[in-house]
Amino acid sequence: MKKAIFLLVLAAMGALTAGAQMKREFRGAWIQCVNGQFQGMSTQKMQQTLSYQLDELQKDGVNAIIFQVRPECDALYESRLEPWSRFLTGQQGQAPSPYWDPLQWMIEQCHRRGMELHAWINPFRARTKSTTQLSTKHIKVRKPQNCFEYDGLTILNPAIPENRDYICEVAKDIVTRYDVDGIHMDDYFYPYPAAGQTIPDDQQYRQYQNGIRDRGDWRRYNVNLFIEQFYKTIHQAKPWVKVGISPFGIYRNKRSADIGSQTNGLQNYDDLYADILLWINNGWLDYCVPQIYWEIGNKAADYETLIKWWSQYASNRPLFIGEDVERTVKYADPQNPNSHQLPAKMRLHQQLPKVKGTVLWYAKAVVDNVGNYGTALRQQYWRTPALQPQMAFIDGKAPKKPRSVKPIWTSDGYVLFWSAPKGKGWQDEAAKYVVYRFAKGEKIDTADPAKIVAITQQTYLKLPYDQGKQKYTYVVTALDRLQNESKATKKSLRL
Repeated sequence: MKKAIFLLVLAAMGALTAGAQMKREFRGAWIQCVNGQFQGMSTQKMQQTLSYQLDELQKDGVNAIIFQVRPECDALYESRLEPWSRFLTGQQGQAPSPYWDPLQWMIEQCHRRGMELHAWINPFRARTKSTTQLSTKHIKVRKPQNCFEYDGLTILNPAIPENRDYICEVAKDIVTRYDVDGIHMDDYFYPYPAAGQTIPDDQQYRQYQNGIRDRGDWRRYNVNLFIEQFYKTIHQAKPWVKVGISPFGIYRNKRSADIGSQTNGLQNYDDLYADILLWINNGWLDYCVPQIYWEIGNKAADYETLIKWWSQYASNRPLFIGEDVERTVKYADPQNPNSHQLPAKMRLHQQLPKVKGTVLWYAKAVVDNVGNYGTALRQQYWRTPALQPQMAFIDGKAPKKPRSVKPIWTSDGYVLFWSAPKGKGWQDEAAKYVVYRFAKGEKIDTADPAKIVAITQQTYLKLPYDQGKQKYTYVVTALDRLQNESKATKKSLRL
């Protein structure tokens, strides 16, 4: 009897959790090119494919796209510094024909849908294993002495200051020329270890040792220098552009350090020389997305153990969780064998208030609705819109509220118009607007995301007029670049 009551309570908690909607939550999805999904596509076909993905992701509640634009010191955008990517055109250095700029196009498409666009770069990887021909413009061809070969890859040596400067120059070029909302790096710093292979950096160790006796400490020092420089470079160029990093899902194992997790796998700190906690605690990034791609119950790297570890130790900056869509639906919930693991993982997210969002690996798996993952997002977990988490450490001041909110009959129907508030500089200017709708008698509560009818860059919204018999109150607020929200301006009308 007690067991039955306990199961009923658990079921009720699960239903409540599924119904809880966050007003602020990062809901991202990675769109990668390095798997070759766009290679050889015509301009028209790639735009059609991406448009379809973005439309479906928007229906699923996604509010940020992390788009891979630099997989191997190349570019899915027009660059004077690096060659066009073969993952776009099939041949490195060859421009797309008919000509287009995928990054610019994606920014426009995402912003039109109310989504952020974060440009994803791989900083030190200069050549993937499958690339056989390089453009004469490529850094490996121009400066081979700055690279090393390892396990079939070419890597820009993190120990060489010129390389760190170069990556920062590339990132600054992206940020200054494109209206990106963020710039994003994944887990490739020093290469993943390969059996029987040694990183060939003896010469650089002698040249740049700086008195550091331990080779591991020295490599971490090199990456730390880069991360600090990168962060400062981006924020000096555009203070509102968010810097995000998605490290491998294990920082350290308990057997390596007391602070480590009860896991037994590859380690950021020891194997990739990436001291992610140092970067978080020093404020050298704006959000962190650990790639916790395993399932609940994994013997070497249990998902539940890891999400709780990251929540405990890595919350000095906004924490989002990198989720593997296919693995989540492949494995059964240990507590409920009739269900895959999405409900259980979502409960863990909602039970950990320091977890501020999710990034889905990868977008196409969501669009393809494997295991009904996309359906669950749009019908349950992300069924209402969400603003981005606040980042008061960049800017915490809200803009002024919108002015002159009024409905007007136009040739296109009944339209609600408003004017932008006055504001000086990026911190005070309105970048977007949130429109809420409340029926007659409903309490005006802008904390309820179910009442949001639009998040838009426009200063107008077409109204669903139907005979004018129902009275509603529309509320409009302004958002700045960091989505700080203004006070509300209200307007009552009949629809």
